[in-house]
Formats: sequence, structure tokens, C-alpha cells
Amino acid sequence: MLHSKPPNYLRALRRQSGLTQRELAVILGCAKGGIVSRYERSRHLPRLRIALAIEAMFRVPVASMFSGEFAAIDEDVEKQLENLEVELRSSSSKSTKAAETARKLLWFANRRRQEPPYAAKS
Repeated sequence: MLHSKPPNYLRALRRQSGLTQRELAVILGCAKGGIVSRYERSRHLPRLRIALAIEAMFRVPVASMFSGEFAAIDEDVEKQLENLEVELRSSSSKSTKAAETARKLLWFANRRRQEPPYAAKS
């Protein structure tokens, strides 16, 4: 049976540290502890500055900590990249932008050879 990833691991990390939501909020520079609760329950996503502060605090990459959200975003980005690549391949090679299109297609090919930075570990 396949289990989906939880939206995030923030609550588990916070509890492991022994911090309250209020204490974590203060460390992150938030005015109220309630925002941490909303992050933990995936009611809100933290702004980039807060997400990076959470990463710095717990020493866990944001993409790993919010792995459920990251997986959904990654899937969306991959679909959009695939659509763009199809569009670029179908564009006329006689276009005045042929060199630019070729450069983009080369980037796509190189990207496919790279392992994702947060590849799922089995």
C-alpha cells in the first residue's frame, strides 16, 4: 500500500526540539504562535524568509521539511517544462530565434541527466 507524504514535518521537528509554537514563532520573528500552527497544519505556507529561517534552525532543507508541498510543486513544474519543450521542438527551425531555441533544448537535455537535488531516497 502506498502512503502519500505528509504535507510537512514542521510539527515533528518542533516537538522533537521541545519548543512550543510560541517559542518557535519568536525565534522566527513572528508576532503570534498561531502562525506556526497554521504552517504545521498546512493552512498557510511560510514566506520565503520564514521558510529559510526554519531551514536554518532545524538544519533540514525546506524541500525536505515541506516534502508533500514540494512534491506537488515539482510535479507541476515538470508538466510545465514538458509542455514548453514540446512547444520549442515544434517551433520552426527557420525562425530568427533558432539559436535561442537550440540553447533552450540543450538545457532541457542537460537537465534530464542531472539528479534532482532532493531525489526521493528508497
